Amino acid sequence: MKERNKAVPAVYLVLKKEDQILLMRRSNTGYHDGDYALCAGHIEAGELPVESLVREVAEELGIKIEPRDVRLVYTLYRTKHDETGDRVDLFFEAAKWSGEIANQEPHKCDDVQWFPIDKLPPNMPDHIRKVIMDIENGVDYGSIKFDKKYIS
Repeated sequence: MKERNKAVPAVYLVLKKEDQILLMRRSNTGYHDGDYALCAGHIEAGELPVESLVREVAEELGIKIEPRDVRLVYTLYRTKHDETGDRVDLFFEAAKWSGEIANQEPHKCDDVQWFPIDKLPPNMPDHIRKVIMDIENGVDYGSIKFDKKYIS
């Protein structure tokens, strides 16, 4: 009997203001350190995706988002690229938030800033850049097979 897939789920915040997007530079994590990425985190056992998003955003950026103010804008499926297995990534946009954006985890992030969507920094994970561009082009799903190139 084939083993069932145990893909690891994660949530991401796509936070925009005008023509800019908020990115965080990873540091001291062992994964894409020095690269800019979206505010993100793993969904914990027993947690719903939007609950996870609200928690992660408060932990990492110190702002509050309400579940009613978010919408799913992109889903990404990635096959195994390391020992942690396949990934299911859910990307949400927030229509509004309250509080002041601040780096709440300086031990994992050394910069938080707004970037023009058409001038993203060169140091970004390829899949995050692809997702941002897909969202801008009205695409809402993508997948990556790590032994090949992007397949959709």
